[in-house]
Parts: sequence; structure tokens; C-alpha cells
Amino acid sequence: MAAAPNATLPGATLPASTLHVVGAGVAGLAAALLASRPGGRAARCVVLHEASPAAGGRARALPDGTDNGTHALLGANPAALGFLAEIGAREAWVEPEGETLPVHDLAGGGLRRVALSPAGWRDPARRPPGLGAGGLLALLRAALPGRHSTVAEAFARHPALLRHFVEPLTLAALNTAPEEAGLRRLGAVLRRMARPGGCRLYVARRGLGPDLVHPALETLARRGVVFRPGRRLRELERAGGRATALGFGGTPLPLGEADRVILALPPWEAARLLPGLRVPALHRPILNLHFEHATGAGPRFVGLLGGLAQWMLVRPGMVSVTISAATGLLAESAESLGPRIWAELREAARAAGLPGPWPEEAPPCRLVKEHRATPAHLPDQPAPPPLRPLRNLALAGDWMDPTLPATLEAAIRSGRRAVRAL
Repeated sequence: MAAAPNATLPGATLPASTLHVVGAGVAGLAAALLASRPGGRAARCVVLHEASPAAGGRARALPDGTDNGTHALLGANPAALGFLAEIGAREAWVEPEGETLPVHDLAGGGLRRVALSPAGWRDPARRPPGLGAGGLLALLRAALPGRHSTVAEAFARHPALLRHFVEPLTLAALNTAPEEAGLRRLGAVLRRMARPGGCRLYVARRGLGPDLVHPALETLARRGVVFRPGRRLRELERAGGRATALGFGGTPLPLGEADRVILALPPWEAARLLPGLRVPALHRPILNLHFEHATGAGPRFVGLLGGLAQWMLVRPGMVSVTISAATGLLAESAESLGPRIWAELREAARAAGLPGPWPEEAPPCRLVKEHRATPAHLPDQPAPPPLRPLRNLALAGDWMDPTLPATLEAAIRSGRRAVRAL
């Protein structure tokens, strides 16, 4: 599929009453989708600008078709699942493991299949280790609103539950180590997971390109949205409390009285364009490794404890690995990490009975580093800035959600909220 299915020439004249969505990550795609919904009144014309050659942001497919990283959804993500349904991609996101998730303890604990739904925890064999009466009470307390301790402090008396269940969930959802992660955002995740079907796990069958980005762009093209890749917003002109022009290089694009703007950008880019804007100052990285793998199995999803790898996603021809809160590994190379990670995957795959072959020698792999993947979700994380810093401009991005951590769900919610605000 072409990266820009309906791009127009940069100098083309736009009709009156235009909504400019700047940033074609998931938040920008969600904003453009809502604004272009048939029967909606958000704008007469919607234009989606993107600095890079392709859409998707941190949930993008790379030029060789490899996903930037492994993105999973839960049943607790209604906005994200609704977004997929609207672009016709819902059936492409499948449950790789059914009712239980295989989790392999690399520190000698073997493999355990943990029930994804709390209803399955009635069976001790499918219950996370450490989840007795005290551990369950600690989970219930952690889900209460308004808690401001760290995750590690809240579960200090339940080390087994912390190691086997809470820490993997915290790393996956908050991308922040339990020792510094704020309990308030994890509590919001736990409350959503407690809903019926909230723990069901979904992954893209083929990848983020064919199962998220491409169908989103195709839907927007059918609705007449203009997609303009390769256009970085270099300057935002302001006067009288409103945005007056967008500078993409060359002659600035003036904004009429009825025009509106959504900045669906990372926090540092929003702060560059709006000096003085309150944005997160600390971020945490995510590392992803993608190994060539000959098995035709998949998708399969396996958790790992006690090693470097945290989650492995197996698709035909590829095994992808996610390492969240990976600050200590940023200096590592694929040549250094690959063999160590592959040894962990090989052990877990054989314990889980995944189809092979799983050779001892590590296959070629691609290492992808997102240095500022998400904000650091600390107990004292400041509230996001005002939704509308200017009368005709709203902010969007996963970092703008006041309750949830920076995830696909938060990004989609923020894009929709920005449209409604305008």
C-alpha cells in the first residue's frame, strides 16, 4: 500500500473550515477518524500532516514490514477496540493464548499457565503465585482511586505476587519499574481489567502495518481526509490567543477564523511549538528485538520472568521481544543482546512446547530502540497541560490522558477528546 493514499500537493488550496491534525500517530489517526465520521460536524475538510514518510508514530511498521514494537491490547481497552472496528480491522486482532497465558520463569521456576481472567484464579494451578487472601486484598486496595505510593511500596508485603504478576503488568502498562512507578495509574488499569472481559489479550495477526495503520489510512482516504506525509510543523504562529498560521517550511499556511488545529505530537514537540507548555520531563525507553524464525506457528504470546526478555510474540517467520523500562540496555547493540535474548526465548519456547526449530545459534535480528517511548509514570507525575492552550487549538497524544498510562488506549481517547473540545 502506498504510504500516502490520498496526499495532495503541499500548495493545494484548502476549502473553508479546515481541521488540521498535526501528527499521524495513533492519536492523530483517531482524531482524524472521528472528525471525518459521516454525519459529523467537526470540520468541512480534515487534513492530516505527518513529519515522517509514513503514519503510525510509535505504533508504526518499519520500511521492511517489521513492527516498531510489540503492541498488545486488552478487553479493558474499549476505545482501541472500537477504533479497530471502525476501520474494519477488529477481526485482525486475535487472542493468541485463549484463557491462560504461558509464563516461563528463567530463574529455575519452570513454566506456569496463568489464567487471564480473575474468574480463572479459583483454580490454584492457574493462579499467579502469591495470590492468597492477603495478595488479593492488596490488589483491591491498589485499584482504589487516589493512591500516591509506588507500586513496590504497595506490594512490599507480597513479594511473590509482585514478582510474578504485578511487576510484569506494571512494566507492560506503565513502562516504569515498580520501584518508581506511581500506583495511581496502575490502579486505573486494574479497575478496567476487573470489568467483564477486561483481561482478554489481543495482538495483531499480521502486524501493525496491515492490521492498524493501513486500514486506518484507507478508511480516512474513503472519507476524503487529505494525508500529507513528510511535512514537519516547524513553526506555529499565534496572535490574540489563537493559532494564526502553520509553518511547514516556505510560506506559512494561514488559518482562517473557522479553522482549527489539533497537535497530536510527542510532548517535546508540543513544547517546542508552544513554549512554556507543561509537558513530562522524564521518559523511559523500550527496546524491541525482531528475530528471523522459520516456524509457521503463531501468533503465540509468552511471558518471561527472571531474564532480560519480558514478552515474546511469535508470528510466522518472526519472533519479537519487548523489554520495557530498558534504560540500562540502551548502550547495547544487536550483536551483544541478540545471543543472550535468543537463549532465553529458546528456553521459554521449548518449555511452552512451541513448534520449532529453535536452534542454539541466534538467528539474525533487528534491534529497535525507542529512547523516549513513554513518560516516566511516577507518583508525582504532573497533570497534563490544558486541553486547549489556544482557542482554536487542542492537544492530543497518549501523554495527555489524565488517568491512564501512555498506551494505545490513552492515545485514541486523547485524539477523540481533542476533536470534541474543538
